Amino acid sequence: MIINETEIQQTLAATHRPDTKVVQDILAHARQMQGIGANEVAILANVQDPDLLHELYETARTVKEEIYGKRLVLFAPLYISNLCGNECLYCAFRARNTAIHRRALTQEEIARETRILIDQGHKRVLLVAGESYPQEGFQYVLDSIATVYATRHDHGEIRRVNVNIAPLDIDQFRQLKAAQIGTYQLFQETYHRKTYSNVHVGGRKQDYDWRITAIDRAMQAGIDDVGIGVLFGLADWRFEILALMQHIQHLENTFGVGPHTISVPRLEPASGTELASHPPNPVADDDFRKIIAILRLAVPYTGIILSTRESPAIRAESFALGVSQISAGSRTNPGGYADHEDYDASQFALGDHRPLDEVIRSIAELGYIPSFCTGCYRLGRTGADFMDLAKPGDIKMHCEPNALSTYQEYLNDYATPETRAAGEKLIDNVIAGMHPQAARRAQTLVDQVRSGGHDIYC
Repeated sequence: MIINETEIQQTLAATHRPDTKVVQDILAHARQMQGIGANEVAILANVQDPDLLHELYETARTVKEEIYGKRLVLFAPLYISNLCGNECLYCAFRARNTAIHRRALTQEEIARETRILIDQGHKRVLLVAGESYPQEGFQYVLDSIATVYATRHDHGEIRRVNVNIAPLDIDQFRQLKAAQIGTYQLFQETYHRKTYSNVHVGGRKQDYDWRITAIDRAMQAGIDDVGIGVLFGLADWRFEILALMQHIQHLENTFGVGPHTISVPRLEPASGTELASHPPNPVADDDFRKIIAILRLAVPYTGIILSTRESPAIRAESFALGVSQISAGSRTNPGGYADHEDYDASQFALGDHRPLDEVIRSIAELGYIPSFCTGCYRLGRTGADFMDLAKPGDIKMHCEPNALSTYQEYLNDYATPETRAAGEKLIDNVIAGMHPQAARRAQTLVDQVRSGGHDIYC
């Protein structure tokens, strides 16, 4: 059993609004960057005092920047199909929803979408498909990955394809690994079994155990970078983060390494589904801030992903709370980057509609480094090898220099003049404030890019 609901409920029942000393002791423990336990997570979830919340947020910021620096990785989702055999009551892709137009992109259309993302400046994508495929079956996914990697335009290309698709068997996961993916991402949606049963009423996704064990099968097949997540709003968020901790502990106990990323989407309105507009357990903005900060302290070396479901204001706040990856310029319907049809084929409503250039400029104005780095994937710094660098703090020696070189590449090739001016200034200021060894490494990489180099990383 991966999730012990009784244990979670007992932990929640035993923790109440804590006093100042208890919270400060937990935060002092968290600053050691070794993670915090379930009881500590539950206590922090009950913090409401504004001064203690400020201390929580500051601790999360400190931990995140100590490990990763101020870099923020960017990617774009690439939806190749909205065909689906499941009946998930919160999702526009659900099988019986007639309010959306169904579409599976051809390989030519996928190449077109990829070229548009390349021309925006993207270097990594998250390939997403509904949980049903065209006639060729799973091979459709493998062909689509190959198409993305094979597509070149001018001096750009996609350097890493991460994948969010339905659970697979071990042999299929081996094929996915052979396709040179980055991270395999799968959300349990909710870890609460009764809630899971209530909102998944048709299709293979009804099987809670098949889904929650998919990450195990992926890792058994050799995929050591995996991403998990919760769709917040379905069940009590306090329960969900404790269940996340149990899932992570299971992976660490079984495979020696936990997830590479955790995603924190909130339920948003979706065409043809009433439940998405009225979440059973809505998560207020204040609680959402706590979720991000607590997760950063609980699993300090894990990437936290925030999508364009959230507004620009919430996204900007999240950078200082522990988020380390964001999507930008997103479309959540197949063909959404190229086409402007009048039908709605999107999975959910977006909160941030800004183009990539505007997002990048706003990130720089906040003092963060937009990063398109894919170096760790390509140099084998994944799974346990990544954690071996992250836990002593050494990964920052790669993260910040690579972030700066890929940012400079974006500025050279794709940025508007205003964004480039702001970016060049930021890069010089960041290097000036870095540790001397990291500064020398970063300056060398940036100078190579400024001299016309591409795909420079360490």
